[in-house]
Amino acid sequence: MTEFQQPDPAKTKRPLVWGRFSSLVLVVALAGLVADQASKLWLLFGYGLGVNGPVQVLPFLEFVLVWNRGVSYGLFQQDSAAGQWVLAGLTVAITIGMWIWSARCQSKLVAFALALVIGGAIGNGIDRIIYGAVVDFVHFHIGSFSWYVFNLADVWIVAGVAGLLYDSFRNGPNSAAK
Repeated sequence: MTEFQQPDPAKTKRPLVWGRFSSLVLVVALAGLVADQASKLWLLFGYGLGVNGPVQVLPFLEFVLVWNRGVSYGLFQQDSAAGQWVLAGLTVAITIGMWIWSARCQSKLVAFALALVIGGAIGNGIDRIIYGAVVDFVHFHIGSFSWYVFNLADVWIVAGVAGLLYDSFRNGPNSAAK
């Protein structure tokens, strides 16, 4: 190969576990995980949200305890221990897949977005393993309209997915996979 030829991307070895932005992914995912778990622990055990009941924060925002035994928006509710472990196992598998994707990505935006999703997924996965359900507590409502109840992990996941979608529209449909 001469100095003017580019290496064949198909022959270039791509990292599996640790890549160009893995340090960033690790720090952002851990920060999101810590913020999520700290907020849940404080509301459950510091304030005692389950005992003291809902807290009106603003006219359109309250903290209320909801145990989500399903996935996003309460879909696929699982009341059995086996169902909860299946969801926990899926969380682990998806998180590993996203970590591998992040190790191979070439964009800081994609790495950051994946880090948010990873941190959120681990946060909700910890809840599922410890409590058998995800701790949701943020409730937006305006008049008779009520948004679903969520937590910080859900915010990280939605923000991460939004970043991945933005990247796919900005650079073409396959850019996030690169």
